[in-house]
Amino acid sequence: MKELCPQPPILRRRNNHIPYDIALNILAKLPVKSVIRFRCVCKSWDSSITTPYFISTHLNHNNNNKDRDNGYIIHKPSSPPTPSNSPVCTVAFDHTFDRIYEVRIPFDFSSDCAQIVGSCNGLLCLADFRSLSTGDNDIYLWNPSIRKFKKLPDTCLGKVSFVTLGFAYHSENNDYKVVRISCRSLSTPKIEVYTLSSDSWRRVEISLTANLIFRKNFYSPVPLISGSLYWFAYIKEENCRRVIIMAFDVNIEKFKKLALPDDCFHGRSLHRCLALFKGKLAFIKCGRNERRDFQFSIWVMREYGVVESWDKLFVVPFQRVAYCIAFTEYGSLLARCVTRVKNQGSKFVLIDTETLHEKDPGIQCTSFVANFIESLVLLDGANVEAY
Repeated sequence: MKELCPQPPILRRRNNHIPYDIALNILAKLPVKSVIRFRCVCKSWDSSITTPYFISTHLNHNNNNKDRDNGYIIHKPSSPPTPSNSPVCTVAFDHTFDRIYEVRIPFDFSSDCAQIVGSCNGLLCLADFRSLSTGDNDIYLWNPSIRKFKKLPDTCLGKVSFVTLGFAYHSENNDYKVVRISCRSLSTPKIEVYTLSSDSWRRVEISLTANLIFRKNFYSPVPLISGSLYWFAYIKEENCRRVIIMAFDVNIEKFKKLALPDDCFHGRSLHRCLALFKGKLAFIKCGRNERRDFQFSIWVMREYGVVESWDKLFVVPFQRVAYCIAFTEYGSLLARCVTRVKNQGSKFVLIDTETLHEKDPGIQCTSFVANFIESLVLLDGANVEAY
């Protein structure tokens, strides 16, 4: 009898399927452009990528893994573009201002002059710079990384004059707010807040005195640090005008007064500004020293709200009159120097405040500058336009 040969084992097909949660974890670590492309793979990936949870997970990964010594900034010229060109923003390295790429603003302003009000988690707030003095409401939220934007609805206060704006992330609710303050001499400041989740404005009743005047922010955004926005304000007293800092907590929507460093009032001050520096509040003053030379003095508040914690970190000498345009989070000072040569205008210089090394930043005119990070924020937003 012929012996039967053993049957070959049944070959089972390997399971190459990646568990869904592991796939999403991998996607959360990819660059924004790659994540956007993977939305086309299947409906389940698309629906997961556009959830608030995934957007926050992706953002947290980017924030936790970004270069601690050199982040990104975004800047745009303050002057209107030529009629044939639309306004352009440049994404660059924080320390060097070396260009990475450019993005065109996809919407128009009546005055052709867009101001960067603020930048939070890759979401930019832009407003018509010239209309702020007239009270017109022309404000947009824009994420250039995902090519989406939305125009904010009309404000509840309507047209008011002498407006200053701040843009903030509301960490407790994973939300975004725009703070709009109108203040005129001898009148109590009026305040309203826009919330992205409700897509609406509301009046905020805060007890402030009529002799308090908020200083308008110009080229640098109102800094957001530890959940608060910081403005300079003047308190009118009998024969003087006292300068203080007003901190607006975006979580509880209350103001707090902060004092400036005690030693910052020595000598004449030509220019002051507030900025974010490595997670702390920085105060920059341009003035003259005892030898009548120009210099920038930079203080940092080590402990929030404690006046004694102001620490004078840097003194940057200048041989000519200069104005601070921006002070980046990683310690680069962008200054506009006034030249004494006729018809040569201003010169722009970037200074490393630790080494005092100067560099030509390649900027030809005064620019709005803000921190920047690529993100998916606004991907799940309502009433959002894509381009």
